[in-house]
Amino acid sequence: MDAAVWITIALTLKVALWATAINLVLGVAVGWLLARKRFIGREFIDAVLTLPLVLPPTVLGYYLLVLVGKRGWLGSWLQESFGINLIFTWQGAVIAATLVSFPLVLRSARGAFEAVDTQLENAARVLGLGEWAVFARVTLPMAWPGILAGTLLVFARSLGEFGATLMVAGSIPGRTQTLSMAVYEAVQAGQDSEANFLVVITSVVCVAVLLSAGRLARARAYK
Repeated sequence: MDAAVWITIALTLKVALWATAINLVLGVAVGWLLARKRFIGREFIDAVLTLPLVLPPTVLGYYLLVLVGKRGWLGSWLQESFGINLIFTWQGAVIAATLVSFPLVLRSARGAFEAVDTQLENAARVLGLGEWAVFARVTLPMAWPGILAGTLLVFARSLGEFGATLMVAGSIPGRTQTLSMAVYEAVQAGQDSEANFLVVITSVVCVAVLLSAGRLARARAYK
């Protein structure tokens, strides 16, 4: 395999890792908020944030173009204020992968936090722990297996993201072309050996991730 294939693999891993890290932070924060706080519109917010699970990736890509494109309200502001352009960049691919995979960690985190016994949290407060200490020493450790399982699913989903990423970042070899797009273009070009190699790598990684997520989910269920 030539160097371009390994560049594509490295770029895909970079995009997936960034998307996973962002979603881990956002998923924990929003998941805890939806699990522990009661406010008007809570379920509506949950439904909106879960939409990427059911909307076609191309529709999500279109929404991103409207938002962060050069004519989008956020994209034009970034361009005029800081000279930042997210379209046809690997950062744009990260944003697309983050949006598409976010519901996976959100639902896992919310479910994990809701499963934590609030009596244990109250007991920690009685013992003198502040809210942050209760979260860091009681809530998060007990919810962590479920959160980690969702995070692994986010990583696997980010590896295979295609539609939204293609619309926002394009498929520029060495710059924005990820594994899924490289497979598609290899098949279109009749490069079967390259397509097979990329498919095997993607499949092996995703199977390993799914097995790990399944083990974490079972471990959480037995607690």
